[in-house]
Amino acid sequence: MKLFNLPNILTLVNLFAGCMALVFIFSPSSQVGTLSEGLQYVPYLILISLIADYFDGMAARFVSSPTGIGKELDSLADVVSFGLVPGAIMYTLMTFYFRSSGLNNDWLIMLYSSPGFLITLFSALRLAKFNLDTRQSEGFIGLATPACSIFIIGLLLVFLRNDFGLSGTLLNPALLFGLTAVLCYLLIAEIPMFSFKFKSFGWAGNEIRYVFIIATVVLLTALKFAGIPLAIILYVLASVVLMLTGRNKTKISNK
Repeated sequence: MKLFNLPNILTLVNLFAGCMALVFIFSPSSQVGTLSEGLQYVPYLILISLIADYFDGMAARFVSSPTGIGKELDSLADVVSFGLVPGAIMYTLMTFYFRSSGLNNDWLIMLYSSPGFLITLFSALRLAKFNLDTRQSEGFIGLATPACSIFIIGLLLVFLRNDFGLSGTLLNPALLFGLTAVLCYLLIAEIPMFSFKFKSFGWAGNEIRYVFIIATVVLLTALKFAGIPLAIILYVLASVVLMLTGRNKTKISNK
């Protein structure tokens, strides 16, 4: 059994970057009432995970893997980088809110903040469920774990950079709990969502992808990091519209 082919190495890069992101999230300074300075490096590490995750799929097309180890390894890496890391970010934001609000009981803070890890649990459910699903297509059903992670990384960046003075708004427990609930639902929802895998680069058949990419560029240009979570919201809304109009033929994906 060949373990170290190119797709598996890329998957391990994804996993390593996710592990390092966790190290920075839970560095000691985050435990004494202030957010860890290492949080600023988390988006870069998850970007590495996203790039490695995208290209390991491409590389896997050129490497035969009769044992299926690549698919299993990919899911194990994703549950860390795109499940545990975003859950830890939500947990940390909730923790910071409760600490900054004057709550001094560490056990209560951990208890009140623990719903952040529901993101991790539902990400694991999604990966396990859809790895066994027999329906196949080039798109997704439900929000892909990388897309969920991008949304949460966007929230983190908005908070850290305080774009448009939104840091205080984001540190609202009702908002954080509400977003957690919505994301958990979307991860396992039977909602077809289009993918960004191009068979060709022509306009025909890729209209929705190109329109979304252009809209995302406009959002990022106009709103900076605040455009990241809005782009994911636009992605979900566009997918729902395509589903309701019968234009999205997506059945399933394993991510």
